[in-house]
Amino acid sequence: MTGDSPELPEEPIEVPAEARGGRLLGDRFAERLRGFGPLGIVAMLLILVSGNTLVGNVVVPFGAVLVLLWARWSRTPWAEIGYVRPRSWIGGLAVGVALGIAFKILLKAVVMPLLGADPINQAYHYLAGNRAMLPAAIWAMLVAGFAEETVFRGYMFERLGKLFGQGIGAKVAIVLLTSAWFGVSHYAIQGLAGAEQATIFGLVFGTIFAITGRLWMLMCAHAAFDLTALAIIYWEIENDVAHLVFR
Repeated sequence: MTGDSPELPEEPIEVPAEARGGRLLGDRFAERLRGFGPLGIVAMLLILVSGNTLVGNVVVPFGAVLVLLWARWSRTPWAEIGYVRPRSWIGGLAVGVALGIAFKILLKAVVMPLLGADPINQAYHYLAGNRAMLPAAIWAMLVAGFAEETVFRGYMFERLGKLFGQGIGAKVAIVLLTSAWFGVSHYAIQGLAGAEQATIFGLVFGTIFAITGRLWMLMCAHAAFDLTALAIIYWEIENDVAHLVFR
């Protein structure tokens, strides 16, 4: 017998019913987490309420960890919450550190005095010269850079973007809403001045994120901003910095 034998059609691979059922359940769970039904709303409230939590003297970023779990379980692409590989890790770090330091000094020396803020941050004045608390305070500042950007920029922009869309008007609304919430979240501990500063901070960082969609540089800038604030308090030069421009 000559010539090629005719190819027999491949039999479809049978997927066990248990696997199909598990896959369907996973798809439904992910869809509900991404949605705005009861499960999606409960997830959002848990993330926003958790925030950064003190365990003893150590800050634990429960809210940000929940965001990462939500992204994984809801099958949301990491890029949609700002976790995009930077063009340069070192470049993003350098720009972030420079931005964070400059922005903190600008707010402390110019903006907050114009708003009538007390030059001394009473909420954190206990850190002045407090060597025993310094390691925990530095850790808290580093955690804030990762955690607050993940929640307030990455997660909230993704959630509100699904509701409002991606147009310019929608992005402006999202920046305003997230900045207001960021300010309110700082009021309980830092009072009116802290809420004002956090709102301005949110407007600037939210605008940058709305344009770039990337968190790495903002995380570095946020940590640098908070570490600069800590240094000013620890070395007891708050009053001097606050009066650099307005004597």
